[in-house]
Formats: sequence, structure tokens, C-alpha cells
Amino acid sequence: MAKRIILANPRGFCAGVDRAIQSVQTILNTAQSREDGLPPVYVRRQIVHNKHVVDELSRQGAVFVDELSQIPPEAAAAGIPVVFSAHGVSPQVVKEAQELGMSVVDASCPLVSKVHREVLRFVREGYEIVYIGHRGHDEAVGVIGESPEHVHLIEHEGDVDDLDFSSDTKLVLLTQTTLSVDETAGTIAALQRRFPWIELPPSSDICYATSNRQAAVKLVAEQSDCVIIVGSANSSNSVRLMEVANEALAGRGSAHRVDDAGELDPAWLDGVQTVGVSSGASVPDTLVQGLVEALQGYGFTEVDSVTTIEENMHFVLPAALRKNSEFGLLTGYFAYKATLVTI
Repeated sequence: MAKRIILANPRGFCAGVDRAIQSVQTILNTAQSREDGLPPVYVRRQIVHNKHVVDELSRQGAVFVDELSQIPPEAAAAGIPVVFSAHGVSPQVVKEAQELGMSVVDASCPLVSKVHREVLRFVREGYEIVYIGHRGHDEAVGVIGESPEHVHLIEHEGDVDDLDFSSDTKLVLLTQTTLSVDETAGTIAALQRRFPWIELPPSSDICYATSNRQAAVKLVAEQSDCVIIVGSANSSNSVRLMEVANEALAGRGSAHRVDDAGELDPAWLDGVQTVGVSSGASVPDTLVQGLVEALQGYGFTEVDSVTTIEENMHFVLPAALRKNSEFGLLTGYFAYKATLVTI
């Protein structure tokens, strides 16, 4: 009986990631050569949490910085665009960019931006906000930055005991988009026991891509002896895919995460007949294909796939790249050729 690979669908790029990468790629593709030695574009933080994507865009000329203060003043004066990553930024970062006179392209995922708007709306209405997220994650930092005095971060069910609100406090719950319904269920239940009046947001903040990829990998894991997730260690959704796969394997085997095929450990394949494969929402499918080819070299010659849903979500590029007039003001040195982003 042939050893086989089962690919999870959907996997890889989501619409928000695609939009963010395309934002940087559009600027790179249309940039004219410069004589002042300045790069065509700066990007604050990793555009998405995948080192291969960052390395490739760096190779093409993008310069990644941790903070805006690392960008030289002459770049701002020359109108070099600064792209904000898909994870969103706090108002403090936006203000800093304005004060430094920078030309900004905001590539924040629209689903993350929705949570930012929810924070502002609930604060205006007098709420305290309990936010479930990963401490230090770029998305969480940006959301909390909208109103640090009113947004209370918790990571786990055990953190609920540290919260203290009186019964007359208006409370609402928001969550980081890359967390899953299963992952937050216990924490939400604990919150509802401790604060029965807490309100849930009118619609889930869990993004469609997170839910879809986790449902697919769970189904694949149930048919596999081992699961390998392609994704970087700092990718919240990739790490969670591995955890979901481990749960679904139910002790029959283990799930592992790799950045690329070069991290594949042959020992994981001992006694394995079927390997499930998926990837995080910021992973190019070329990396998955590289893993498939590596697995085929170990005798996994049959390739099947499991599809749980067909995704057709797409987001257009940021306004600064879509409007000819704005784009001209932003850069002044290359022509606008942006197209709509689809997946």
C-alpha cells in the first residue's frame, strides 16, 4: 500500500496577508531607480509573520525596521513610502509617522482594523473591554494601544481571576483575530461565570481564515498518522494549527511545525503511513510544495487533498495605492500600476 500525503484545503495565504504582501510588492514593482541611495520602501515590523516572505521582499529592496525612528529623516523628506504590517498599529505609531512627515501605506488587515474600530466605539459608549490575545503580539499591541486604560488583556482562563470589575461596570469581550473559537472557549466561559453581564461582540472577531484552516487541518489529522504544518515560529495561527492537529491526532501520532522542507526530521516519519500537511495564513504555497517534494523523496508518493470550504474573500489594496492622486503625492517617483488583490 502506497504511503500518502493529505493536503488540507484551505491553507496558506489569506486575503489580509495577500493584500499586505501585494502592497509592498506593488511599490517594489513600480519603483524607479534612485541616485540618493534610499530604498524604494520601508516596512515597519514583519509585513506578515513569515521569514521567507520577509527575506524575499528584502532581497527585492524593501527595508524592514522595528521602529519608525530607524528610518532616516531624508527618507521621509523624499516621500519614501512606509508600509504598516498586516497586524495593525496603535494610534501612537500613526501619530509618530505624522509627526515625522512620513508617507504611510497602511496594510493592516481589514479584519484587524474592524477590531480597532470596535474598541473606539465601545470606549465611547462607556465600556471596559476584556481582550483575549497574546501578550506582545503585534496585533494585540496595536489594539490595546487604541485605549490602554480601558482595554484589559488576558491570555488564558487563569487570568480571569486577576480581573476586578463591579457589577455596574459595562463590560464587553473582544479577541485577537488569529485565535480560534476552541482556543478561547474556556476563557470565555470563565469570564461569563465571573462576570455574567459581560457582552460578546455583535459578530465574531475570529477571522474566517483562522477558522477555515483549523477546520481543514482537524479533518486531515483525523485521517493521518502525523501532521506537518508549514509556518514560522512567531506566526500565531501556524502554531495553533499544530496544536489543533495534535489534538485531532488523539495520540496516534504527533504534529510538527517547520519553516520549510529543510527542517523536516526523517524520524517523524518512522512507521507513518499517512502524513497530513497544511500551512499558516502567511505561508507561500511554494514552501508547501517544497515539503511535499521532500516527503515524496521518503516514499510518500500518493497525494490527496481534503477541502472543507472554498474561499473567495478578497480585499482591495490600501487607498494610498488605489487612488492615482494619492499615490502620486505619496511617492512622486514611480508610476501607479496597482491592481486589485484576489486569492
